[in-house]
Amino acid sequence: MASHIPKSDAQAAPAPAQQYDNEIVDMAKYAHGYKVDSDLAIDTARWVFLDTLGCGLKALEFPHCAKLLGPVVPGTVVPNGSRVPGTPYVLDPINGAFNIGAMIRWLDFNDCWLAAEWGHPSDNMGAILAVADWVNRTNKAGTMKLANGKIFTVKDVLEGMVKAHEIQGVMALENSFNRVGLDHVVLVKVASTAVVSSMLGLSEAQTRDAISQAWADGQSLRSYRHAPNAMSRKSWAAGDACKKAVDLALKVMNGEGGMPSVLSAPTWGFYDVNFKSGKFAFQRPYGSYVMENVLFKVSYPAEFHSQTAIEAAQRINKKLAAMGKTAEDIEDVTNRTHEACIRIIDKQFKTMDNYADRDHCVQYMTAVMFVFNRLEASDYPDSSEAATSPLVADLHKRIKCVEDPQFTRDYHDPAKRTISNALTVRLKDGTTLEEEVVEAPLGHRLRREEAKPEILKKYIRHIEPHFPKQRVDELVELGNDPKKLYDMPVDDYVSLYATEKAP
Repeated sequence: MASHIPKSDAQAAPAPAQQYDNEIVDMAKYAHGYKVDSDLAIDTARWVFLDTLGCGLKALEFPHCAKLLGPVVPGTVVPNGSRVPGTPYVLDPINGAFNIGAMIRWLDFNDCWLAAEWGHPSDNMGAILAVADWVNRTNKAGTMKLANGKIFTVKDVLEGMVKAHEIQGVMALENSFNRVGLDHVVLVKVASTAVVSSMLGLSEAQTRDAISQAWADGQSLRSYRHAPNAMSRKSWAAGDACKKAVDLALKVMNGEGGMPSVLSAPTWGFYDVNFKSGKFAFQRPYGSYVMENVLFKVSYPAEFHSQTAIEAAQRINKKLAAMGKTAEDIEDVTNRTHEACIRIIDKQFKTMDNYADRDHCVQYMTAVMFVFNRLEASDYPDSSEAATSPLVADLHKRIKCVEDPQFTRDYHDPAKRTISNALTVRLKDGTTLEEEVVEAPLGHRLRREEAKPEILKKYIRHIEPHFPKQRVDELVELGNDPKKLYDMPVDDYVSLYATEKAP
């Protein structure tokens, strides 16, 4: 009988260790090794932190958001789990990341980044805050030792936000996922995976493994953001990305490996399957550029490419009032704009089927401003005054978008990054008003100092309905005291947002 023991010269040589795709190597190296030493980035992150928490609390007032939150099995409380601000929920960090990520993104009112790809870098806070809170509570309880026993402060969370902003934003500068039909939340998943892996104490090699798992994951289609399928999933897609990031990081922490050439592998890699065989391009190395230049949504809960159009309409309303005119006197409006606005939210003759359609339609949002001299989250539901207004519906169809190539170039220019819209209004009596141009919205870096008082007012408006005055005053005082805020253990800070009653 032939022996089943192979001869030594018949044994296969072990395969050489496969090198990771450089794109993944760079992300992991940045997540582990970069020291955030930009005072501007940390201070901006503080404002983003407060603003984002406020947006999440505001979303709890909307039943469609609230019904998605809480434990999978009602009544479940996870020992030393992640707390969900504005609720009594104490969850595992995976579901905690979903809850926080969904609520902060729900109203499309958190920060924004616009480039070849667009997105909302503070979406990553869902994963970062849930993990930091869970780690602290677990380590303090002594039930197990996570992240080498670290107790995260708010400053640590802000540094994690700077890094997640940077990974998502730098990737977005030159790489358009929307042009291949993928949603920008792929970048939330990848950025959160990188940062959370580092926070959990994984090695740099393990972080590479986790990032590769994020790229291998099935990526979300943008279908839920566009007609005919625009729907509420767009409001919880970032929460889903945060949830997946934490799940993957924990799997790798428990021994799961990675895929070194998940991007570049012929036929089966991300580039060939999902990116039309193209490769990622990079405009700059990872640093703190994105947080320093991030855009705040200060004025309106609206898709960001429309912000300057809505502001222009508000300015024109003042001129109309001085003339004794109203929206009923408008014959038509021309919006000179940038290409991204036309591609994403130009829906001149589209019927508004739901909330998701309305907050992603420049014509609807601009018409609401003309008719009611406001644009609020309450103007999007089907039964709202604005959604049922015949004048809004009629004016919506008479607002036309035309691209200005210079506006498009300025939109992509790293030195400008403006989001310009210019409205020209023609009245029924034949009068044409002077064009109203707004290039940089309030909240742009060019208008950052002007925006800060408004960001604080927005935060206060959003938290006031949820807490007694004493707690609101305490939170505002903390937010305005960087030294005290930065040194505070993040679980102690998150506990200030806990409530006894579910939304």
